[in-house]
Amino acid sequence: MSASKPYQPLLFRLLHGLNSLLVFGCIITGYLVYESYDRRFGTLWLIPEDSNLIDIHGTWGFFLFFMALAFTYYSLRRGKKRLIQPDTLAQLKRTPQPIWWYTLHRITNTIALLALALAVISGKFQDENWLRVGETHHLSYNIHLLAWAIMIVAIALHVLMAARVGGVPLLLSMANSQIKSSDHPRLWWGNLRNWLKHPRI
Repeated sequence: MSASKPYQPLLFRLLHGLNSLLVFGCIITGYLVYESYDRRFGTLWLIPEDSNLIDIHGTWGFFLFFMALAFTYYSLRRGKKRLIQPDTLAQLKRTPQPIWWYTLHRITNTIALLALALAVISGKFQDENWLRVGETHHLSYNIHLLAWAIMIVAIALHVLMAARVGGVPLLLSMANSQIKSSDHPRLWWGNLRNWLKHPRI
């Protein structure tokens, strides 16, 4: 495959796509919960108070928790080259060479992954009744808000950096339906059995 048409592993595309879908669902429902109960940092006055939104956001978060575990494991194993490297600080000094942009891309990827971890972990410490009774002072709730704010910024930077280092072909490669023979799902069961025989964290 030519360099102008990068290939992304099928499992990565699936995990990335499902994770992205759930993240956006959590962002939208989370903002609506904020609009309903908090509004300390501004509001668009979109909706009235609706207690059902907390349950809806929690449902999205429930599924995101498991998807985030799978995506994080994949990122730390198969996708670790897309994250911060031991020589990251040295590469940042090589401006304006292409490696400098690749390094920034890896940094934004890492920040997004850390924000995801912080969001799902802090989400497990929420009490759904806090906001219903107006309690917005809890530390874990405010950490949860901060994590999602960081996530939104990180996603924007992630897309911008991807466009900068790979252009439209890299962005479109995430939606490419092509599957290499060495990447076919029929091989996954065999790979899983091999991993179970010799598990590696």
